[in-house]
Amino acid sequence: MESRAKLRYVRLSPQKARLMVDLVRGKGVQEAMNILQFSPQKAAGIVKDIVGSAVANAEQKGVSDVDRLYVKTIFVDQGPVLKRFLPRAQGRATRIRKPTSHITVVLDEK
Repeated sequence: MESRAKLRYVRLSPQKARLMVDLVRGKGVQEAMNILQFSPQKAAGIVKDIVGSAVANAEQKGVSDVDRLYVKTIFVDQGPVLKRFLPRAQGRATRIRKPTSHITVVLDEK
């Protein structure tokens, strides 16, 4: 039985999030959680939380064995970019881009 979880508008660059997502795609849930737990990147903690949420959703749906779940699909889409300006010398301004991401996880039983 398939279960999914979405995290939208997370303040994280999609490029950085995709590095973590690529590590866990196709792996078992327990192995994916271990990989993410011991990765030092900020994105690892965020992806770990969303995978945990998908596991909780699977339990609510009545999956017989949580240990048989694996990451069927996981992807990151780009969200809106917050644009800010920073004052610089001689009356100029520099644009600061603060990208956001949408992360989607789909788990399934083997």
